[in-house]
Amino acid sequence: MNFFYIESSKLGILLLFSIFLSAIILFLSFRLSVFNPDVEKLSAYECGFDPYEDARNVFDVRFYLVAILFIIFDLEAVYFFPWVISLSFLSLQSFWGILDFIFELVIGFLYAWEVGALEWE
Repeated sequence: MNFFYIESSKLGILLLFSIFLSAIILFLSFRLSVFNPDVEKLSAYECGFDPYEDARNVFDVRFYLVAILFIIFDLEAVYFFPWVISLSFLSLQSFWGILDFIFELVIGFLYAWEVGALEWE
């Protein structure tokens, strides 16, 4: 019980210190910054031109679908790096597990390709 109290008090001290430090940094950033508004600084920026339409335009669903597929396949590729590095230390069950993972990833990619989710018109 005493050990738990000591460890939680260290965590509380760290929490209080981080809140105090973030409050000081936030206060100093508002206090020391120079607020110099300008017409160019306050104007809307869209590739150097004034915006043509309202910013609340509806995007095509394909845009979101391609973005989600990119995130999914990009994150799946991250799993290959530790697997390749530790390949010589893995058991046979781990080897077949990652091959199953690759197989399911390829099936998902082929399905996305077949339904036309990767085509951009």
